Amino acid sequence: MSAHELAGRTALVTGASRGIGAATARALAGRGARVVAVARTATALEALAAELGHGALALPADLTRADECARVVQATRLALRGEPDILVHAAGSFPLAVVEATEDRAIDTALQLNVAAPLRLTRAFLAGMRSRGSGHVVTIGSVADRAVFPANATYAASKHAVRAMHETLRAESRGSGVRATLVSPAATDTALWDDHDPDGSAHLPSRAEMLHAADVADAVVWAVTRPAHVDVEELRIARS
Repeated sequence: MSAHELAGRTALVTGASRGIGAATARALAGRGARVVAVARTATALEALAAELGHGALALPADLTRADECARVVQATRLALRGEPDILVHAAGSFPLAVVEATEDRAIDTALQLNVAAPLRLTRAFLAGMRSRGSGHVVTIGSVADRAVFPANATYAASKHAVRAMHETLRAESRGSGVRATLVSPAATDTALWDDHDPDGSAHLPSRAEMLHAADVADAVVWAVTRPAHVDVEELRIARS
């Protein structure tokens, strides 16, 4: 791929302060895209935007809140003078607990961040993308968007839901010029695992067995750089 393959194109990436979101923001900017980076941590975002160049914008926001999602939409449209060419839903919450030990806060956060925020942002930008005849919505899924594991009820429920959103978007957007890709990686070594000590658990993959965030970012870049007539509906990625 060319280092300037995405020159002149714009991208909004959520969860951009760390992990898959940060890796994706770097990968897109590395191909020439102008990136709007969204996450809660302002200092990390500002450092990332300075690193990315290409007019990158740091946009701190708490996407569990509907009003903050609306603010992100307004600020993005103002900065980009319209809808982004690429929308990447990488923000996420990763609670692990058996059903009877699952806390309300974990349920609320996972459903708001993993499901409601992607739906709100997609809903806001979709009409403009349709009118323009182009746009690409990339949703970061998980092996948990099609499988279930013990202690995974909340996370799996949210990822199954976001898969349903993706499938519906794909069905409704066919022929419009708007493309939708679900990137579903297996366990990926990011800070989301820090609270769960995977190396100390016999029931979780070790970090050495996981994908790297850059592996997932590469898949996103590959999907969004296909010719306009090619719609990559889904990518499943695992450690070989």
